[in-house]
Amino acid sequence: MQRTVPPFRADHVGSLLRSPALKDARAKRERGEITAEALRAVEDREIERLIKKQEEIGLKLATDGELRRSWWHFDFFRGLDGVEFYIADHGIQFHGVQTKAHALKITSKVGFSGHPMLEHFKFLKAHARVTPKMTIPAPSTLHFRQGRAAISKQVYPTLDPFFDDLAKAYRTAIRAFYDAGCRYLQLDDTAWAMACDPSERAHSKERGDDPDTLPARWARLTNDALEGKPADMAVTMHSCRGNFRSTFIASGGYGFVAEELLGNTGLDGYFLEYDSDRAGGFEPLRFFPKGKKQLVLGLVTSKFGKLESKDDVKRRIDEATKYVALDQLCLSPQCGFASTEEGNALSEDEQWAKLAMIVELADEVWD
Repeated sequence: MQRTVPPFRADHVGSLLRSPALKDARAKRERGEITAEALRAVEDREIERLIKKQEEIGLKLATDGELRRSWWHFDFFRGLDGVEFYIADHGIQFHGVQTKAHALKITSKVGFSGHPMLEHFKFLKAHARVTPKMTIPAPSTLHFRQGRAAISKQVYPTLDPFFDDLAKAYRTAIRAFYDAGCRYLQLDDTAWAMACDPSERAHSKERGDDPDTLPARWARLTNDALEGKPADMAVTMHSCRGNFRSTFIASGGYGFVAEELLGNTGLDGYFLEYDSDRAGGFEPLRFFPKGKKQLVLGLVTSKFGKLESKDDVKRRIDEATKYVALDQLCLSPQCGFASTEEGNALSEDEQWAKLAMIVELADEVWD
């Protein structure tokens, strides 16, 4: 029951902890003490190290750990046409901590006319012996966190043209990554899961949106973005309630979005976090369709270093099989280990121990 195509029985979301050497190099670059080329050389070396480590512990995929990024999403979005990055009055509020005060706004027509991350992927592919996996933010994320308030009404008096342009930009991006050799692409998203939190829906209303209509609208956006996707390219989505220095933003089970997300989007797989009570129970998985799609259970937390009990993880996999057949399930951490360059509150050794355990569990459960 092991899989030779993505997503794999043992998988992971993408981001990995930055080493002290890389953090030091980035700080020196920000102070103007080293050149961009010198920083890139450190990034290259660290990415090669991470690729080898992923291969050594038995993963069938490798990412670049998102090591060239500061944020899991802003670094991609600011490379799109029409998206302006700026310093805001405050950061994003997580439980007990705020991020750096960075934000985005839409100031002209959204489009995709090339992106530095295409070269990032090519470097990964050139150095990986296993399947190279690329991660970019999902299109729905560009809308939800900023909302209607951040989208120029002069450029987009109504939102339908914005969503149409955004979908077209993603179709172009997906094709560009495919042409670069990518056959495993993951769309990282916070919109779907955060919309399951009543307080986040209230904030959405404050930003000028109608949260009750958003799941259906995001499903259409996702499907429009996937239109024309090559058949030999797997595109998955990871859904998250926030991940910054081991904290979170939202809580709430998937019930509010499950039917649209799982039943009405043309994705090949779904990474759903299930490491805490904040994610609710497995009941919403009843909307997951039978067939070839895969549901990747995020049962191992990336927020803290304590290793889960293998028996407990196996028990939860068994509970999930009440709704989804075992041959449609996979296993991963619930999120990345460093959605931002600051990283979560665990060591690199603890990170690798978590991923190695997931590989071991996959061999034992799907032997």
